Amino acid sequence: MVANYFSSCSTIPALVIIVFFSIYLSTFSLVEAGDNGGGFSVDIIHRDSILSPSYDPSVTHFERLQNAFHRSVSRVNNFMLSLVSPSQVSTLILPANDGSYLMEISFGTPPVKNLAIVDTGSDLIWIQCKHCQNCYKQKAPLFDPTKSSTYQDLSCNSKQCNLIGEGCSPKSNSCNYTYGYVDKSFTNGILATETFTLGSTSGRSVPLPEKIFGCGHNNHVTFSEEESGLVGLGGGPLSLISQLKSSIGGKFSYCLVPLGKGNVTSTLNFGSQAAVSGDDVVSTPLVSMDLATFYYVTLKGISIGNKRLAYKNLLKPNASDEGNIILDSGTTFTFLQSDFYYNLESEVKKSIDGESVSDPSRTYRLCYKADTNVNVSMTAHFSGADVKLKELNTFVRISEELVCFAFIPLPLGYPSVFGSIAQMDFLVGYDLEESKVYFKPVDCSMH
Repeated sequence: MVANYFSSCSTIPALVIIVFFSIYLSTFSLVEAGDNGGGFSVDIIHRDSILSPSYDPSVTHFERLQNAFHRSVSRVNNFMLSLVSPSQVSTLILPANDGSYLMEISFGTPPVKNLAIVDTGSDLIWIQCKHCQNCYKQKAPLFDPTKSSTYQDLSCNSKQCNLIGEGCSPKSNSCNYTYGYVDKSFTNGILATETFTLGSTSGRSVPLPEKIFGCGHNNHVTFSEEESGLVGLGGGPLSLISQLKSSIGGKFSYCLVPLGKGNVTSTLNFGSQAAVSGDDVVSTPLVSMDLATFYYVTLKGISIGNKRLAYKNLLKPNASDEGNIILDSGTTFTFLQSDFYYNLESEVKKSIDGESVSDPSRTYRLCYKADTNVNVSMTAHFSGADVKLKELNTFVRISEELVCFAFIPLPLGYPSVFGSIAQMDFLVGYDLEESKVYFKPVDCSMH
């Protein structure tokens, strides 16, 4: 049943980030933003939250969760396509509509607000620009670079143009780019530099001068009218994280509120504000792989109570187990190799006092009546880090009657993904200079 989803899905929206920023009259430099320099925080919100402009009150919570499941399956499907196309890794990335979160980000001087998808599965930052030859319909006015005093086309001979550029514009020395996604969507336009402006939780705005972005003039994507573009948070050289790397010390973190708290914002932190500290903090190494966009870590096993199940790299059985799972805030559910998953499911069932029941939609494999105690003791053992999961990380309520296991079996050969439900109510910090990821259990609605 699950395998049918993987073979049939071709597009995705997954875990991505809506960031609401208020742009204030007073601005300050990135160095001034935090107590120790380079630190600031912003509020972020899930696209299905009641606070989101994409929120549809006619869709129930359970229907939104069902949609998130299908987006997650599609996202993992496209992870697979990205990984098996190494010759195209510089441009063949997850679909452009792939993101559960959105971000309000301003471009130019004076700043012009745009609402963009934020995606840990891609790198390029781009928005729709005037004059568009082929643009999808959006509510906000198209960005007009001629009205910004800080806009500058990149030369087609520049080092940055060589990253994804494809030569000169016919009438100028400007760098043309085409950035393709695995679902055959794409953005095409001019690669340029501009000042971005982000709001912060301190009430002041943060200008980020001379950052590279794509000024899109031909954009074939399936965005909603609220979304003007995309902000990549991946590990590649053109992502927002990589472009800010020196000024934020290579550090960012996020704290995702549980799905049921739709009227509370999550948090995205940069620099000194992204520090994860305390006695209950654990860390695991980030593993460098061929495709720099994704964040790989090593899963050693998962314990149910005192029973520990070892996790092996079935994607490459004769290779090292290092980097055998992708840590991704853009995928809602957690996906594991099928042989391991079935063993895990068996141990979970043994730990629950009650009979499992069938999901009428045949979407989820393991479900129980909603009044069943499904508070299973589960720990994810990453290399050097034992992450104890709570009930909200392991089971989701899919209807008034049912709760279901938030882990999904993968077809053989697909990359495993540790999704956002498993990360909720954790402060998850990335230190790209030290190549580590940190986990700290917290109440994200209070963080």
